[in-house]
Amino acid sequence: MFSRLVFGLGLLSATALVHPALAADARTLQIIVSKDKQSLAVYDGTEIVATSKVSTGKDGHTTPSGIFSVLEKQKYHESNLYSNAPMPFMQRLTWSGIALHESNSVPRYPASHGCVRMPGAFAKMLYGMTDRGVPVIISDGELAPQPIEHPTLFHPDAPAMQLLSDVELRPSMPDSPEKPVQVAMNDTAAMPMPAAPPIAAPEPEPPSEPISMLVTRRTLRETVIDIQTLLNQLGFSAGNPDGLLGPSTVQAIKAFRTLRPMEFAADRSLVSDTLLREVYAAAGRGEPPNGVIMVRQAFKPLFEAPVTIADPGLALGTHFFTLHAVDAKAGAADWLGITLTNNLSRETMKQLGITDQESSIITGKPIARSLSRITIPDETRRKIDALIAPGSTLTISDTGLGRETGEGTDFITITRG
Repeated sequence: MFSRLVFGLGLLSATALVHPALAADARTLQIIVSKDKQSLAVYDGTEIVATSKVSTGKDGHTTPSGIFSVLEKQKYHESNLYSNAPMPFMQRLTWSGIALHESNSVPRYPASHGCVRMPGAFAKMLYGMTDRGVPVIISDGELAPQPIEHPTLFHPDAPAMQLLSDVELRPSMPDSPEKPVQVAMNDTAAMPMPAAPPIAAPEPEPPSEPISMLVTRRTLRETVIDIQTLLNQLGFSAGNPDGLLGPSTVQAIKAFRTLRPMEFAADRSLVSDTLLREVYAAAGRGEPPNGVIMVRQAFKPLFEAPVTIADPGLALGTHFFTLHAVDAKAGAADWLGITLTNNLSRETMKQLGITDQESSIITGKPIARSLSRITIPDETRRKIDALIAPGSTLTISDTGLGRETGEGTDFITITRG
């Protein structure tokens, strides 16, 4: 455990300082900004290690709430949107212009054009504590990460125990039934024997980078990728599985539908649930999934895979998890979780097929309820278990990738614009 020197940790203080040694463990930190309290707290696990007052966006320039991460850091930056206004110790959260930065005006009420302003000394200190990729949660109210254990969460595979050494064992049979079987024993008192060195299990290699993950409902993009992939496997030339309905994909879909006139007699849509089910059946893949897990590392997509979401008419809610520590030998992982308020519009609920968002995400234990509804295939789970490292994150959301997620970002989820 790092030694810490913290002054004035109460949220009422303007600025709290933290021991700079924490910068060495920046990948396990997370930052939580409360717009209601106009405050910022830096967490190391469940412990607050630094706090500050802030000023977020004023009316007409509201700071978006949601899940972000530090995308870029510059000790001195000038605004591209507002007359080259200085933004020292800038830590970018979106490529559209939201950032944490130093300001001479931090009145502890909304005053910025959308960014999160911080006092100079604290902004400089926070800049030294963080790395790119550190999660930043901006919410209307105060949030605090809590330990969460659930079988759906990922953990490293514990190395197999080596129970036997390479000593050769030879059976012995008596010369006659009357003779007792002689069993050779080591009498350590009579004849000291050199102790054999213990056989240690190989040390697991530490993962190089944390990963970020998103579990969400499938959209048209994921459906088209599946259709393209499976049609190619069935011998149709659907083109590169990119989620786009290009000429090759359209032609392949039409050719597939032509061979099954009865199944598509009442279906006039080019891409539909019927098409997806028929393609899955033709490929021998069973029922198509209704969810997807996407994985990124160092802001670049690694892979994505289907998952199944039970009771799809219920909202999953928006939940964020960070992996604080890993014990590879024991196969254990310490996850922390928070739930963010994310009220979906009627239009969004209709588009996603959600009929009830309140009973599933407000009553009971929303994190456990959402995790229990997600089924991840064993092959995908093993692949992810081998990749997780301290600082890895998981977002669960109904609303997909979102407009801010793109090249050079982790998964950004906007809960309130």
